[in-house]
Amino acid sequence: MSKLTDVPKRILIGRALRSDRLGETLLPKRIALPVFASDPLSSVAYAPGEVLLVLSIAGVTAYHFSPWIAVAVVVLMFTVVASYRQNVHAYPSGGGDYEVANTNLGPKAGLTVASALLVDYVLTVAVSISSGIENLGSAVPFVVEHKVLCAIGVIVLLTLMNLRGVKESGSLFAIPTYVFVFGVFTMIAWGAFRGLVLDDTMRAPTADYVIKPEHQGLAGFALVFLLLRAFSSGCAALTGVEAISNGVPAFRKPKSKNAATTLAMMGLLAVTMFCGIIALAAATDVRMAEDPAKDLIHNGVPLGPDYVQNPVISQVAEAVFGKGSFLFIILAAATALVLFLAANTAYNGFPLLGSILAQDRYLPRQLHTRGDRLAFSNGIVLLAGAAGLLVGIYGADSTRLIQLYIVGVFVSFTLSQTGMVRHWNRHLATEKDQAKRRHMIRSRAINAFGAFFTGLVLVVVLLTKFTHGAWVALLGMVIFYATMTAIRKHYDRVAAEIAAPEGPTDDLVRPSRVHSVVLISKIHRPTLRALAYAKLMRSDTLEALSVNVDPAETKALREEWERRGIDVPLKVLDSPYREITRPIIEYVKSLRKESPRDAVSVIIPEYVVGHWYEHLLHNQSALRLKGRLLFTPGIMVTSVPYQLQSSEAAKRRARKQQDWNAPGSVRRGPAQVRSKESSEHKS
Repeated sequence: MSKLTDVPKRILIGRALRSDRLGETLLPKRIALPVFASDPLSSVAYAPGEVLLVLSIAGVTAYHFSPWIAVAVVVLMFTVVASYRQNVHAYPSGGGDYEVANTNLGPKAGLTVASALLVDYVLTVAVSISSGIENLGSAVPFVVEHKVLCAIGVIVLLTLMNLRGVKESGSLFAIPTYVFVFGVFTMIAWGAFRGLVLDDTMRAPTADYVIKPEHQGLAGFALVFLLLRAFSSGCAALTGVEAISNGVPAFRKPKSKNAATTLAMMGLLAVTMFCGIIALAAATDVRMAEDPAKDLIHNGVPLGPDYVQNPVISQVAEAVFGKGSFLFIILAAATALVLFLAANTAYNGFPLLGSILAQDRYLPRQLHTRGDRLAFSNGIVLLAGAAGLLVGIYGADSTRLIQLYIVGVFVSFTLSQTGMVRHWNRHLATEKDQAKRRHMIRSRAINAFGAFFTGLVLVVVLLTKFTHGAWVALLGMVIFYATMTAIRKHYDRVAAEIAAPEGPTDDLVRPSRVHSVVLISKIHRPTLRALAYAKLMRSDTLEALSVNVDPAETKALREEWERRGIDVPLKVLDSPYREITRPIIEYVKSLRKESPRDAVSVIIPEYVVGHWYEHLLHNQSALRLKGRLLFTPGIMVTSVPYQLQSSEAAKRRARKQQDWNAPGSVRRGPAQVRSKESSEHKS
């Protein structure tokens, strides 16, 4: 890479890291929490609002069901966390749900889980960033006016930060995540103190509004369906829980223990914040509506299209801290920022899962390769592209995007926990130690309850959200599944074709003879070098081959050939339609047809130029010929390069680049020296 492109790359993502420094990028628990749990932690900024939005369909009287829905979400959260703590101990290699399902339920179940998770990770980025843009837009009008542009800009920024490496991006994200958690807990504590001890009356800015119900007096099955839909919307608080089980290899040792501890911390924090915001929303009389312009009424008049409905957390913070207060501004800023950073959970989960799938030949092998900063760069870029496309299609509207959400994650939850039950059954069949058996039976019970509960929630989500957009997520899963199946079939077919056999085959049989053909257009230095190389090969037959496109040039070529006395026979092919590639291909094929056991070596002289724009002026016919000859069996193609003066200049530039030091490298010293010095220092 030239200095021109290397300098910006180093400025944006930092200097390249040696492979043996991978251990330095592993995460302690205090950094792993914001890296892998920022999604479920930040979901408390929109999950309570989604619950109230659905309940508002039946009017404000349905709001008294919100605490019970919160209790159901809490039970589900603790169930999923307890289940995944079993996962990280049993499967610490980082495959997570995919590895569990693939090992215990078979490749089809594993691929289904992988498809669900890949879709969910893309949606996590799109929903989190769109929600963050909407939160920020309440304070900055420009952001609302250019939602899609701003959302894509944030995706680009997050992509660059993650390309710098997991640990470095985690350190950057830790501060706003912890500020957000501290701000929410402060709001809950201060709100509880004001309400319970000081007996203050706290009123949300929407407390005086009246909700116009879409369906008045719901009862029976309709009410149950509404509550189930509200519950499924509240389950958005669980997205991202599985990322920790996928990211166990990124933790410091002991990996499984640290991952399990981080899971427990995440579950406790998320549950407390979710319940606290729901309780404060009820205490401060927050009002939300799916169509606030028509369904929110003030003084008997709808609020109209100019009204901007702020999220629940913003309304509660205004009621508790006061609008424009210091703590209100800090929490509002931290909420918007942490929603952007919540996408970081997907930025760590998607590339890691993509690497494992690539290793299993379900995705292109390029996704298994680490980049300069020891991050899976190709997976990061692929995730950013998919999320950016989704944001563009849905106009960065979190309300529309969230309907696609959580289907994939509950598919993976259910199949993973079912796989864990089979995992414990398999081990119990051979384990004799009673203490270990008791532990396995307890773990199996936890996973069995988790499989049942998450499976039930999956059914609820599909029933209540399918027509609202969940079908798009299912379609995405089908597309991922079909694509990965096709990729695996291709890799398997290629592996079977190129596998080295045990016995003798035609590939090991030496050709009877070798026919060498040197392609000629004019007599110049590259031609003479190609002829000299061909003579060195000592082929059985050697001939020069030219195509008659211009009779005058062909005549001049023959005369020059005879004048120089070149001792290689020259054969000229007629081309009445002035084609070059087809006559050569047909002639070479005729040689193979006459002697199928012989090999034909086609030698092509080529210029080597030093600038990209010069490539456009040379070697196009050679490229076409090589491309066609690649599909002809028994044909060997050899390029004989001739370096022009511009290529010598490029060589000098490359030598300067090799000697060039990146900014700061002189101060740091060469990598090998630093490694040696650090090891001596440690000893």
